[in-house]
Amino acid sequence: MKNLWKLALIVLISQGVGILGSYFTVSQIPTWYAFLQKPSFSPPNYIFAPVWTTLYFLMGLSLFLVLEEKLKKHRNKIIILFAIQLLLNFTWSFVFFGLHNPVLAFINITMLWGSIILLIYEFWKYSKSASLLLVPYLLWVSFASILNLFIIVLN
Repeated sequence: MKNLWKLALIVLISQGVGILGSYFTVSQIPTWYAFLQKPSFSPPNYIFAPVWTTLYFLMGLSLFLVLEEKLKKHRNKIIILFAIQLLLNFTWSFVFFGLHNPVLAFINITMLWGSIILLIYEFWKYSKSASLLLVPYLLWVSFASILNLFIIVLN
């Protein structure tokens, strides 16, 4: 039961970051974002919320699996790396939607992409399953990076 509460807390923290980021996003979808030129491969807006909700769940589950391992002295390092990628994730929403700055957001998302690669690498040392749970996140952020770049070019 203790582990279930720990899992729930970690997933809620991850989801909470997504909810905070959506504060900057939701109001901009029908206004600023709607008027941007987007590439033909841009998914419809209704796709983003379920994808991100799933990814935040997988992030939380991934961290939980790693923290269940006997990390000893590496526990703080893992938590800090996870927190950094969550912060970069949140910052992208703020910069892109809040500041309306796709160029700075692209710089941010490339840093996020690198932090996810590092997290996958570090998680692999302790839990291959946890590491693999982050692959969909990496793939989606890769796609989002390309989308962000095309928005810069088209606008």
